[in-house]
Amino acid sequence: MSCIRFNTPAQRAQMAAAAPTMLTSEEAARLHPAPPVTASKIQRLRLLAENSNPKIRESVASSYHAPAELFERLAHDVDAGVRGCVARNEAVPCEVLRELAHDTDATVRGWVAVNFFVPDDVMHELADDPDATVRSLVAWKSSLAAAATV
Repeated sequence: MSCIRFNTPAQRAQMAAAAPTMLTSEEAARLHPAPPVTASKIQRLRLLAENSNPKIRESVASSYHAPAELFERLAHDVDAGVRGCVARNEAVPCEVLRELAHDTDATVRGWVAVNFFVPDDVMHELADDPDATVRSLVAWKSSLAAAATV
């Protein structure tokens, strides 16, 4: 017996008619609010930031709820993937992004360049980065900003 299900056109039409209309992100947030950030969640993030597995530390570095001191610590992680997750996280303080703009890994610097909240002075620094990919990311982001103002 196969576990693949084949719906008839009539069944697909019936499912489409019964499906809710598309919600805006505001409506979805109102109907399905995120759970509160509790002290125990922050404690779990602190514990996970110490894990030996870099993928687990990456998940902490990607969290919007991690405290600033965790971002600062993870910005010095030995694993470039962890530092890259810090660099692309829009909740990271600007001072941490400034520091990561001087990271030894070009991929980390590239993530800094495309972070929406990177300070303007850092973008000017990265425009002269020794790595061509980082410079091209700065130019690409600048072209988006220029197109948005037109």
